[in-house]
Amino acid sequence: MTEATEAEAPTSERRQHLELREIFDEAYDVLEPFFNPDNMWSGHTHEHLAYRAIHERFPRLSGEQVLILVTAAKRVFAEGGH
Repeated sequence: MTEATEAEAPTSERRQHLELREIFDEAYDVLEPFFNPDNMWSGHTHEHLAYRAIHERFPRLSGEQVLILVTAAKRVFAEGGH
């Protein structure tokens, strides 16, 4: 395949978990307080409670999906917020 052909070739969607992307903004709003340094307890975040909050807010999500949302929200918060 030439460079021109490669540039014109359709690319497949590389992103996964599209259903989680759709609810991420809402999930982030739920999770943000758990990562806020003002809410720390003895220098520790309330991350362990974040999993429960997401599971309660979105009961149909699997444990893996909850983990993905919490991990992504934590990363976004660490990078300066949403």
